[in-house]
Amino acid sequence: QAQLVESGGGSVQAGGSLRLSCAASEYTRNIQFMGWFRQAPGKEREGVATVGSDGISSYADSVRGRFTISQDNAKNTLYLQMNSLKPEDTAMYYCAATNPGRWLSWPERLRAGSFGYWGQGTQVTASS
Repeated sequence: QAQLVESGGGSVQAGGSLRLSCAASEYTRNIQFMGWFRQAPGKEREGVATVGSDGISSYADSVRGRFTISQDNAKNTLYLQMNSLKPEDTAMYYCAATNPGRWLSWPERLRAGSFGYWGQGTQVTASS
């Protein structure tokens, strides 16, 4: 099964930038979607950005225009470039992948329940 390992989290001042990376194991064949989710203390896990094998990305309204998801298929690595960070972006960020062969409709693409594989998470803190 797919294994996902995140890196790149840290603490920055509001307005700063971070780039998260997610290294996927070689067993990513037939995985159609990968993405980033986040969870702040006391809150539900929410979708941040996902990308499908069709090349189409989906973003949460709260991050659109500030965050960019990308992937390097040769390296089996997913990225999340985060610019203009705000204190409300502070959370644990998780990399996720769908189960092999599963295709998602548009409403499903930012739902945590649509994804079956998860990394351990990396903490992002933006302070004012």
